[in-house]
Amino acid sequence: MKMHRVRVWDLPTRIFHWVLACAVVGLLVTGTIGGATMVWHFRLGYTVLSLLLFRIVWGLVGGRWSRFAAFIYAPRTIWRYLRGQGLPAHSVGHNPLGAGSVFALLGFLLAQVGTGLLSDDEIAAAGPLTRFVSNDTVSLASWYHAEVGKTVLIVLVLLHLAAIAFYAWKRKQNLVTPMLLGDKLLATPQPASRDDAVTRTVALLVFGLCVAAVAWVVSLGG
Repeated sequence: MKMHRVRVWDLPTRIFHWVLACAVVGLLVTGTIGGATMVWHFRLGYTVLSLLLFRIVWGLVGGRWSRFAAFIYAPRTIWRYLRGQGLPAHSVGHNPLGAGSVFALLGFLLAQVGTGLLSDDEIAAAGPLTRFVSNDTVSLASWYHAEVGKTVLIVLVLLHLAAIAFYAWKRKQNLVTPMLLGDKLLATPQPASRDDAVTRTVALLVFGLCVAAVAWVVSLGG
């Protein structure tokens, strides 16, 4: 059978994915250790927020398979996929199950960094926006950030890793290499994501604006 090499993940999406993964691990480690590492915890939090803002924009204007429109599925489509009636296009980018995992991770990460901006450990670390909300709101945000959000994210990350292992073992699909190199070998021809100097320059500009936006938000607490 002739296989077709298709550029699925553009370079900006791949860089986003791996930098986010490293930053999230760093957040979990520094948040657990506490103390002097909280300086890096905040820096990593601001990095993650910048990355998430970038991904939201890139989900609208990025490569073909990075756009949200490519992996927002109707309930009927998800049900058919679970029954083994998936379409060839479902194996290109995020399949109906993987899409749910992606949106869950993005949503809970936004909630985690958002509550981090409003949290106060009552020792030495306080988010830059605590001054704008009530003490009750700060307490609620701090509780969620330290107790609920952290646990949920650990569970989601473990499920994400388990899914990658499952697809590699059961379905013989390597999901890691395409996210490293960008291309997938597919049994049927599929449209490729645009990934050239122009799109990469646009991505760099978008990320720069996201970093500037986060820096502005952080400066409000100065």
